[in-house]
Amino acid sequence: MSRIFQSVFLLLCGLALVSCNQKSYSTNSQTLSNDFDKSPPFYFKMPKQLSAEDTSPSYKQKGEKILLTGTVYQIDGKTPASNIILYYYQTDINGVYSTKENEERNMPKNKLGQTHGYIRGWVRTDEQGAYSIYTTRPGAYPNRQDPAHIHLSVKEDLMEEPYYLDNFVFDDDPLLNSSRRQKMENRGGSGVIRFVEKGGLKIGERNIVLGLKIPDYPKKDSSYNTSGRSIGEDVISFTPFHAFGADKGTKTCPVCKYGWYYGILYFVGNHPNWSEITEWLLLLEKLSKKQSGYLKVFFVYGNEANYDRESRQQELQQLGASMDLEQVALTFVPSFKDESSEVHFNQINPEAENTFLIYKRSSIIDKYIDLKPSEENFRKIKNKLTHSTNQYFKLPKVKRDSN
Repeated sequence: MSRIFQSVFLLLCGLALVSCNQKSYSTNSQTLSNDFDKSPPFYFKMPKQLSAEDTSPSYKQKGEKILLTGTVYQIDGKTPASNIILYYYQTDINGVYSTKENEERNMPKNKLGQTHGYIRGWVRTDEQGAYSIYTTRPGAYPNRQDPAHIHLSVKEDLMEEPYYLDNFVFDDDPLLNSSRRQKMENRGGSGVIRFVEKGGLKIGERNIVLGLKIPDYPKKDSSYNTSGRSIGEDVISFTPFHAFGADKGTKTCPVCKYGWYYGILYFVGNHPNWSEITEWLLLLEKLSKKQSGYLKVFFVYGNEANYDRESRQQELQQLGASMDLEQVALTFVPSFKDESSEVHFNQINPEAENTFLIYKRSSIIDKYIDLKPSEENFRKIKNKLTHSTNQYFKLPKVKRDSN
């Protein structure tokens, strides 16, 4: 459902739904707005002291226990943002914004029947930009028209008013189909959560990029729209031809098959510099061997000039064999605007010398454009992989129960 229409009430189906098209906010924490469309209740009952970790009132109740955690970054997607307030609210396990008078965070219904319920809270990021929210997995609305989700808003100094981010949604939700994913706004980056499990707790990581896809944001990311989707967004699945590597002779999606841990997509378009390409492939082969089992690297060639599938495949086969590559896969598409492979969704500029998208759990954690093959630049990539590895990284993907 588009953000404009998320203010439609569940009164239409007999239950109260709230608006999340946030416009202006009252900082009076004890006053409840009469109309959430005009003044959403970001500050209602907000404590004066906030920490980087919060536990929702539902966590002690029946339901699937989850931890939502990650780092908030500035617009560059690389600099941690401290002292940022995140506000969340959600339905209960039945998909209802339920109220409980005896709960401290309870929000009664206003004159229009709107409420965020009592399963709500705030966190303030620490010096490293980190946050953690312990809660229960919400249920989908009873009408089953939207995937289950947790609403999220942010207050930062650069913006006078808080603004909404993409909801937390869940990768294994059958209601989160391809059509809905393609319509996501990606405000603050992708909100798609992919769970791991530790000690019975489902853990989902989401990094947030302040200002990303936010209209009239006072700062801009210098790499925005020059080539490739932004840091914080998901890599979009696509199916290149595999000329050399484990999937040789097939059209296989690198992200779908190998996207759970780390991945590097090295795109080269209409201006290949084969001397530099060879240098990069050797460096990436070395890195892949060190990260064996937790990193897959794909060279994606998309030169539009004189494209012929058989010639392109033979060209890359010869390159891979001559370099004796064992880890790096060599793939190609007719062009970066090609719709049959769906590579065009990743917004690669064919005129850029190269574009590197580095991803973890299918989410882009770093990006470089026109990167020269040097030890210094190689260290940048290695360091990003090292610093983004945590206690949850090597855990396998959780398979959701069919019931």
